[in-house]
Amino acid sequence: MGDNISWPTLAVILAAGQGTRMRSPLPKVMHLVDDRPLLGHVLAAVGAADIEHCAVVVGAGSRVVADYVKQAAPSVRTFTQNEQLGTAHALLAARPALQAHEQGCVLVLFGDSPLISPQTLLQLRQALIEGAAVAVAGFHTERPGPYGRLLVERGRLLAIREARDANPQELEVNFCNGGVMGLRADTCLWLLDRIGNQNAQGEYYLTDAVAVANSAGLPVTAVEVDEAEVLGVNDREQLQAAEQLFQQRRRGQ
Repeated sequence: MGDNISWPTLAVILAAGQGTRMRSPLPKVMHLVDDRPLLGHVLAAVGAADIEHCAVVVGAGSRVVADYVKQAAPSVRTFTQNEQLGTAHALLAARPALQAHEQGCVLVLFGDSPLISPQTLLQLRQALIEGAAVAVAGFHTERPGPYGRLLVERGRLLAIREARDANPQELEVNFCNGGVMGLRADTCLWLLDRIGNQNAQGEYYLTDAVAVANSAGLPVTAVEVDEAEVLGVNDREQLQAAEQLFQQRRRGQ
């Protein structure tokens, strides 16, 4: 990889979730941490990492989210996921942005993870620059319970095993999937178009990009991050936890 290769980066923020567990008519990503919507924190991290291009995928009927993006980050394009058919399906809602971004890196983020840092985005990007086709953020935890496990062998990420599909040995693994992912632009769409929906939910999961890349002989790696960085907010309790962590982090600086 010569130094003359430029690595323009496209961040795609998935923000189409309805957030039914929030018990509120407000879309999930519009709930506040430190008086800023969850999505606003993710947009700020993308900006602080000097990522050149950004797109946000919103849900059908989430006018309030699209309006917020237009106001908070006017240069960011929004795309609509009309049906909720999984994370890979959500990412493909931004296909025009992915098609226009033929070289460099694609980072996939979640609009409900307000504690993601610019450093983590740059770490994922660096893994792609160093040759990975897919790089997955992972974290170690004492309570791996419901999380998908990252099965790594000799530095290569072989699989992401959902807890319900894991055997007893795999359940012992405490290196877990953080969700955030980087994909090399030149193979990104090729991988996404090969993800199927043969699962109980009939959905297209972004995590399956790992298996598709491995079966195609493409290098896949895991990048370790702090657990708080990938904390997703799905209910009021997690919103409160995110607020506390945000304030702790601020005091610690």
